[in-house]
Amino acid sequence: MPRIRSVATAPALNRRTLLAATGAVSLSAGIGLALRPQAPAHAATAAQAPVADSVAHAEGRLATAGPKGPAALAPYTRGTTLGSVATPRSGSTGYRRLGDGAGWKRVVRDELAAPKTGRADRRTALAAFVQLTDLHLIDAQHPLRLEYLRSQNKSAWRPQETLTVAGAVSLIERVNSLHGAPATGTPLHFVMTTGDNTDNNSKTELEWFLKVMSGGRITPNSGDPRHYEGVQASGLKTYWQPDAALRDADKQLGFPRVQGFLEAAIRELRSPGLKLPWYSTVGNHDALPLGCYGSRGDSYLTEFAVGGKKLMSLGSAEAAALAKSIKNGSSPKGAAFHDLLMAHSREMRSVTPDEKRAPFTPAEYVKAHLDPAYTGPGPIGHGYSSANLSAGTQYYTFRIAEDVIGVSLDTTDPGGHYEGSIGTAQLRWLERTLSENADSYVIVFSHHTSKTMRNTHPDPAHPAERRHGGDEVVALLARFSNTLAWVNGHTHKNEIIPHAAPGNRSFWEVCTASHVDFPQLARVIELVDNKDGTLSLFTTLIESAAPHATDFSDLTQTGLAALYRELSFNAPGARTDLSGTSRDRNTELILKKG
Repeated sequence: MPRIRSVATAPALNRRTLLAATGAVSLSAGIGLALRPQAPAHAATAAQAPVADSVAHAEGRLATAGPKGPAALAPYTRGTTLGSVATPRSGSTGYRRLGDGAGWKRVVRDELAAPKTGRADRRTALAAFVQLTDLHLIDAQHPLRLEYLRSQNKSAWRPQETLTVAGAVSLIERVNSLHGAPATGTPLHFVMTTGDNTDNNSKTELEWFLKVMSGGRITPNSGDPRHYEGVQASGLKTYWQPDAALRDADKQLGFPRVQGFLEAAIRELRSPGLKLPWYSTVGNHDALPLGCYGSRGDSYLTEFAVGGKKLMSLGSAEAAALAKSIKNGSSPKGAAFHDLLMAHSREMRSVTPDEKRAPFTPAEYVKAHLDPAYTGPGPIGHGYSSANLSAGTQYYTFRIAEDVIGVSLDTTDPGGHYEGSIGTAQLRWLERTLSENADSYVIVFSHHTSKTMRNTHPDPAHPAERRHGGDEVVALLARFSNTLAWVNGHTHKNEIIPHAAPGNRSFWEVCTASHVDFPQLARVIELVDNKDGTLSLFTTLIESAAPHATDFSDLTQTGLAALYRELSFNAPGARTDLSGTSRDRNTELILKKG
């Protein structure tokens, strides 16, 4: 089987019909389809929609299964939120310690199709994968950061921000420990990140992200290699000062003093890297400085990012005005931010300059993914290829299984603002991809949700091109009966939305919570054919591998990952609704076959 095949040369025979009749491919039998590490990357240009035909990633596991084939399927709950969830042990106010809590039960959702009895005995697994989203690996000492907005909103800065790398590595450890997919036991075949992999659009963060995913040693520090220089060592009461005896605002709420915290937070740690092939989708924090400014043409802000000055405090009135301009998009290229920094230059503190903090361009983002040093378990480029570089795009297709393809969109708006949209060229490309792959089921991935694609600032590189919002994307996806799901993130909240359409063209939108804000989750998604005219999508949430309970004296890599979760739970002003309802967590989503 060729690794890459143009859609134009695909046989006219409907694979779904053939495979359903013959049982030629069954992932429940252990045949995992994903690109080998040595396979070339594959990307769609604006003119075509090539799809990579996958090869068996599970060959190694199958080879060790013996002459009788792979082990029998074994659904499980341990290591998932079906078994246990981090829960406060006692109290309702102040700093609360976490421990083991009851798991979240699976809920069957039937808004788009009625579940039929006996389906568990009939079903065949078609695909299984893990979604990571909104890792937000943060260079917490970066000069451009907006910590001082906390003067008007406590949640604008979070006490866990120095520990994002340790938390992400622990999530990788959890994914590596999973024994197949929880609902069916079928092998997992790839991991998809749905954006905001970095936080400040900084090269330091991009390097950390790629090492977290593909494996390597990481020192989550920038500036002075000897010690931390950010707001948590500033002596300002606005921020949690973990090492100091100072009774700061957070300690007044019960936060602990943890001596040695900052030294431990910037200490080198090691990521084992994923054992599964992984793909990458871009988010607004990956595409724009601070996730909101289309400021690449502003040389002052670019130099400030790598320079030796940092603003750490700001009055509440000015902070509120800046926050308002970010929210309403009145200064999408960062002019208001530029002016504010210049006006407060005398109040800035000195920090160590670092060229590695420079913002990266979309082309540099793609090139970094193509770097052989970060190939890990593959595929080369993690979805991106030289075709993306040539076309200046960050969207592509890939084959998930023999009769399932994945589509990764770029919903970021280069014109600025944290909400998203797509240009006409990408919308038309998506339409062609869906049409030309009518014999394959389609799962769409993006960073933004349908509700958060309302930003239509023009793309500076294509100022005459129209931008399209979430409603138009939903309408397009609902025209094609092969669309099964749209998987995304951005809101940091679990939410599953049914999109009903006539003619068996309904699909589910699955939005997963972030891994920076509590409850810090990722999601396993399984697609199965129930052999009764319906399909099921199983969604199962997972936490990192770190224990729920913390020990303030444990500043090891694992101890910091546990503390990362507990600090996020206690972060002042943090939202308490991000886990969603029971219908947004562990589910079985029923669909009629298209």
